[in-house]
Amino acid sequence: MALQLTLKPFERIVINGCVVRNSTRKSTIVIETKADVVRGQDLLSKKAAVTPVNQAYFLVQTALTDPTLQDKLRKPIQQQLAALATSFGPPSVHCVFEAANFVSQGDFYKALRALRPLMKREAEILGANVPRPASLRDDARGAPAHMEEHEPALRREVG
Repeated sequence: MALQLTLKPFERIVINGCVVRNSTRKSTIVIETKADVVRGQDLLSKKAAVTPVNQAYFLVQTALTDPTLQDKLRKPIQQQLAALATSFGPPSVHCVFEAANFVSQGDFYKALRALRPLMKREAEILGANVPRPASLRDDARGAPAHMEEHEPALRREVG
């Protein structure tokens, strides 16, 4: 089944490690084969990876957006997730185990998705000022101001 994405003006997505930015108008793209796809609003900047869950999320995100690093990052990701498993109790710890399982299978997108509820729980525990991807913030509406924060995670050298 094809994946249909509707992109807002200037919205960015990463497809198999390639950053794609929409032009000035809303548009729809259809991805007809299996691909790792993540929206720019779901990315966390390296500077924002300051909490244990954010650090795990950033490692998984890096593996997802740069396929050449997946094998190298698998062990550090699993170590970070193992440390998280001792920090959370039920039902939150289930998210950690689910993410670890997806990382073992090489499905980094599903691992990111599994960590998202844990990021919300961590923010509840630590306070509202914990950095999160734009899509997880209460004020997330896809405003262009949020894109500035994610740009370092999306920057790629061409060539």
